[in-house]
Amino acid sequence: MNRWFPLVALSAWLIAGCGEAPLYEKNISVEGASWSASDVKSFEFEVADTVSLYDLSVNLRHNAAYPYSNLYLFIELKFPNGKRAMDTLECVLADASGKWYGRSGLGSIYERRFGYYSDRQFPLAGTYRVDVVQAMRDEPLRGITDIGFRVAGK
Repeated sequence: MNRWFPLVALSAWLIAGCGEAPLYEKNISVEGASWSASDVKSFEFEVADTVSLYDLSVNLRHNAAYPYSNLYLFIELKFPNGKRAMDTLECVLADASGKWYGRSGLGSIYERRFGYYSDRQFPLAGTYRVDVVQAMRDEPLRGITDIGFRVAGK
């Protein structure tokens, strides 16, 4: 009996850790970690369920050379019927002392997810498109390595 316990415990931990896969998740690399304001990062996903609630978020990776403690993004959500909604999202990347938030991956790359909408219900079934643009004054903006978008069910 005791020899099976570690195997059962490990199996239960692995199953519990898997969780439900997101409805959509895609990350796009920023070439040369140099993001121009005219470089729109676009994400398209299908929604069939207009009753369930979803969390929408932006995935962001940056390196230690990023010059600011925050990042502003313009986000445009395009609905299947052609209507559009525009928002500005502030991503706080470091504390007041300059220490980076987020998980450090390889070397000096930091990764963080920022909530865009929580408990969002999509009013229409069909294809949605999200366009993300950096809204900082630098042209190009250096230090951003990847930008992504995620839609996860509740």
